[in-house]
Amino acid sequence: MMHIERHPILGQQVNEPITIYFNGKPLKAYKKQSVASALFANGIKKLGQSRKLVQPRGLFCSRGRCCSCYMTVNGEDHVRTCMVMVEDGMEISPNLEDPDVRSEIHGD
Repeated sequence: MMHIERHPILGQQVNEPITIYFNGKPLKAYKKQSVASALFANGIKKLGQSRKLVQPRGLFCSRGRCCSCYMTVNGEDHVRTCMVMVEDGMEISPNLEDPDVRSEIHGD
């Protein structure tokens, strides 16, 4: 894993360990860590694929300005994982297609 445990300026960075699940596989993460950084620290660099060119997407801006880190988190599609902090037991999966916005749950 690639976690910064002790930063020379910021000090202690690794907090309480928790378990998240990526495609059903348990992974170690730490509280106060973004979903995207937790996945990256566990060696997961492909977060989804582009709609038009069908190419891998990964962490790009790390500040919520692009859509490269969109994933499904706890059943919610298109979550910016660079902006969401991990929670124990969180279920994460890649977005491989557009969300179904025209369905009964959306009033159609």
